Amino acid sequence: MIAALFTAATASYAANCALGTAVASGVVDTREYRWVHHALYVSTLVLSGAAASSLLWSRSRAGWVLLPAAIPLSVIPSLGARLPRHPAVALAAAPFFIASLIYARR
Repeated sequence: MIAALFTAATASYAANCALGTAVASGVVDTREYRWVHHALYVSTLVLSGAAASSLLWSRSRAGWVLLPAAIPLSVIPSLGARLPRHPAVALAAAPFFIASLIYARR
């Protein structure tokens, strides 16, 4: 159960990053469907919160590894999507998602 939560959170984060990269590079045009990127962001937040909550109801401590990702994820909405710092801040969460997934699968 815990590994599944961390896998889902990491997959949602990766899908959001992939969509953001595709839009920024011009491969995908989501002008009419901008909500998809926002929905993936909300999905990432909810799944990350559920995964981190495993600290409260399980013996796994993978949630501690994921918690620092909350900082860049909470800053992203205040950054303009067209500014170079938006993807840089978004990618700052990647090491925490990867490490927590590895830790949860042990």
